[in-house]
Amino acid sequence: MSPTAKNATSPVTADDIDHAVGLSVETLRKAPATAWDGHAGSLEWTCWETVEHLAQALFSYATQLGPKTPPLDGKVPFVRAPRRPGSPANAIHADRETGPAGLLQVLEASGALVTAMVRTTPPETRAYHVYGISDPEGFAAMAVVETLVHTHDLAEGLALPWTPPADLCARVLTRLFPDAPTDTPPWPTLLWSTGRADLPGRPRPTKWRWQGAPKL
Repeated sequence: MSPTAKNATSPVTADDIDHAVGLSVETLRKAPATAWDGHAGSLEWTCWETVEHLAQALFSYATQLGPKTPPLDGKVPFVRAPRRPGSPANAIHADRETGPAGLLQVLEASGALVTAMVRTTPPETRAYHVYGISDPEGFAAMAVVETLVHTHDLAEGLALPWTPPADLCARVLTRLFPDAPTDTPPWPTLLWSTGRADLPGRPRPTKWRWQGAPKL
């Protein structure tokens, strides 16, 4: 059980982001230095690009909450651009000369930024996300989902074991996927909810999105 273990209806917190990113980095550090240019699971991106995308997502959630008046109609306008056709459009890139250790340090730093912003932003704050305006807990849950499922993609590409805590998966499902099945284990259900796995009797979704709107 994780150190942040709570029941499925407990809020998702800054500590959960910190825990998820820590577990991810701990797992990814076991990858061979020569493996990072292979594809990340079923994604078209390389493993290196996928970590950069994850770091970008965490950085973006932090910056959406950052302004004194957070934007409600679009992203904070950092320049985002792909480095090759088909690669993710990022403002965040790791220096290739620093190797995997530098890449994972970039991921840790982005995780720390969104953790700090969620921890210090008043809960009544609202900010834009492409799936709808959300609150700090919503951004925390999004950051955790991004971390868990992209680490799954990376673990597949890097041939590493990866099974995150069930209680953490259950709470982000409750927060972002309220219509997800509740009679199946949380981790497979989260993979199913994000189009990455089948569940018994339920075909894999071809389209999916979470519901980030604040709870009433």
